[in-house]
Amino acid sequence: MEKLLMVWVTEKQLKDDTLTQGIICEKARAIYGDLLIQIPRTSTDEASEDSFKASRGWFDNFRKRTGIHSVVRHGEAASSDVKATEDYLKTFSELIEANGYIPQQVFNCDETGLFWKKMPNRTYITAEEKIMPGHKPMKDRLTLALCANASGDCKIKPLLVYHSENPRAFKSHKIFKEKLQVMWRANPKAWVTRQFFVQWVNLVFGPSVKKYLQENNLPIQALLVLDNAPAHPPNLEDDILEEFKFIKVLYLILQPMDQQVISNFKKLYTKHLFRRCFEVTENTNLTLREYWKEHFNIVVCLRMIDQAWMSVTTRTLTYAWKKLWPESVAERTFEGFEPEVPVEEIVSLGKSMGLVIDERDVNELVEEHSQELTTEELQELQSQQHSGVLQEIGFEEKSEVEDTISISEIKEILGMWESFTVRGKETPRKSCNWPCIGSI
Repeated sequence: MEKLLMVWVTEKQLKDDTLTQGIICEKARAIYGDLLIQIPRTSTDEASEDSFKASRGWFDNFRKRTGIHSVVRHGEAASSDVKATEDYLKTFSELIEANGYIPQQVFNCDETGLFWKKMPNRTYITAEEKIMPGHKPMKDRLTLALCANASGDCKIKPLLVYHSENPRAFKSHKIFKEKLQVMWRANPKAWVTRQFFVQWVNLVFGPSVKKYLQENNLPIQALLVLDNAPAHPPNLEDDILEEFKFIKVLYLILQPMDQQVISNFKKLYTKHLFRRCFEVTENTNLTLREYWKEHFNIVVCLRMIDQAWMSVTTRTLTYAWKKLWPESVAERTFEGFEPEVPVEEIVSLGKSMGLVIDERDVNELVEEHSQELTTEELQELQSQQHSGVLQEIGFEEKSEVEDTISISEIKEILGMWESFTVRGKETPRKSCNWPCIGSI
């Protein structure tokens, strides 16, 4: 239960949801109850079904074991949200004024989950009348940290965390992770950790911002706005390298990246995904099913992530600061602003491939990460994260065996060894090309 609960907690934190002790305890009881239904029970088990109360003592211990923080206590959330937002706006305004920051110097970074190999839920291939692969709510997920400045003219290379350090497609496509348009990191659950985020700040963010400021003849000072996710500890500035100490960190509830930037990015990703599927099926003999199963992999996904991020416009990035810093953007930017990725275009691409799809399907796909995860979906996500790691390990072990000695050769060796001994008595050696036999 706690493993699934931790998956749920992290998914909620990825979308900046407020988590209270009451909310977590309620979810813990729900998961516990769902798991009980899934397993055979004796009369004794049934009698103790209500034994788990998700008490305050359990919660405190769970919190210590997992290291989760930024969790609001009972009853504090509703009354504190409005006041906290007002306080943060005031703190931000005072900091901007005191340090004389301009939009080019102020950056926001926020994480989001991307189910990169997923079609809308109701999508199916008209000709075959079968559900498309990837239709399930939970599919392979990665986590992205997207970052740009308030003037919208400086996008930082994203941090990407996946469950596999060396996916199979990397080897077949001869991919060098150092040359990717993202900073690639991996752990079993595809979550951003403090270690990964600090590495990104020192190896990507710091150098990129310093170069940008120097090239634009701007004062070497910058502000990084973050939320209170576990990967963003309060003392993050202590981990920043000396040469990048000009970077100050501010923690706020309001995240500009949440103001249509991430949503637009996901729409752009979906558009590039559909366009790629259409181009391949239009110009080859591959069916959509064959392409999806055999040719759509994480390498193709990375290209689409890069295309989508590069396609997010300066106007979208600037408009995102309307609530937090309206003075930073010209008033004309706000007038008549609409999402710059028409859903109709994505629907049209889908229909051109023979898919049954409408605007609602696309919107549900983009917003799917904000929907509540069921216990079954949490189990599937955890299982996929675990199996992905096992597949990676199995693939590497298989490769090592193939590089050294084949199964047929092993059988030959064992057969020869068996001929040396009959019921414990050695027989004369037979000629063998394997020098190791004589020394066994």
